[in-house]
Amino acid sequence: MKIIVDAFGGDNAPLEILKGCAKAVAELDMDILLTGREEEIRRVAKENEISLNRMQIIDVPDVITMEEHAGEIMKSKSNSSMAEALRRLAAGEGDACISAGNSGALVVGATLIVKRIKGIKRIAFAPVMPKKEGCFMLIDCGANVDCKADMLRQFGVMGSIYMQKVMQINNPRVALANIGTEDHKGGDLQHEAFALLKKSGLNFIGNIEARDIPLDAGDVIVADGFTGNSILKTYEGVAILLMGKLKEIFTKNTLNKLAAAVVLKDIKALQKTMDYNEYGGAPLMGCAKPVFKAHGSAKAKTFYNALRLLKSYVSAGVVDEIASSVESYNKNTAKESGDEDAQE
Repeated sequence: MKIIVDAFGGDNAPLEILKGCAKAVAELDMDILLTGREEEIRRVAKENEISLNRMQIIDVPDVITMEEHAGEIMKSKSNSSMAEALRRLAAGEGDACISAGNSGALVVGATLIVKRIKGIKRIAFAPVMPKKEGCFMLIDCGANVDCKADMLRQFGVMGSIYMQKVMQINNPRVALANIGTEDHKGGDLQHEAFALLKKSGLNFIGNIEARDIPLDAGDVIVADGFTGNSILKTYEGVAILLMGKLKEIFTKNTLNKLAAAVVLKDIKALQKTMDYNEYGGAPLMGCAKPVFKAHGSAKAKTFYNALRLLKSYVSAGVVDEIASSVESYNKNTAKESGDEDAQE
């Protein structure tokens, strides 16, 4: 398997990206195609004794920064490491692409260069997050601030396929993020999406409130991009605050330090459970070929975990599963409406 990596995406590129890639090559049996400034990649690798074994480098002069407008990937930054990585994927030079760079630019580039699966209305960010037992997917998390009901239905379908095929969750529970659990809650968007999800054939369990998401109330949480991103950032912030406060308590004095030593194993297990870096990144669901967004602040461990999930994503054939599901749904819908042209 060959993965195309934007070597200059993210706050800690290229050093941490190269470290993560080297670990993935050694432990996950994959080849890497790096896009970025070759001279700098080789210098950083040499200075830090990082093996470039099974890594091909494509020399690209530009980098699209986190601050630049997303559309610049198709304009002034069309020669950036991210744009070149996506072009190489579209040309079939790798099995998947990953970047820790500008999220908006990655969505624009994936949409216009790699394209969407036929029938998918919008590409969506779909991070996997920790919960009380295991993990859940939150889809969408910022790619689409304004959504229509059928987009949310498609998010539910794509998320369900991912959680079943990649995370090995049988018959994933799909829920709609809302301000209450009652069927009538929410605005017009939630009402329409609720009706579509209910008859979608998914294991749809209804509305879910944000406070119940960490408590194992669902496996796929569907939301518009604005709502999803707010949930995501709040979730991450609370986790960071909680672990920081626990550290303050257990390092406050000698007695507390002794108490911490007794439960150190459990504290580390809790920290690992709450650490979103364990999952590394998020797929751009709906893209015609596998594209992953790693965390912008990704260190080597985080990037390695993203590559691990990406390998599972490719191996499970998630893109093909989504394409097949959308085609089947459209044919069934056409039959129900009697639209013969739509069936063809």
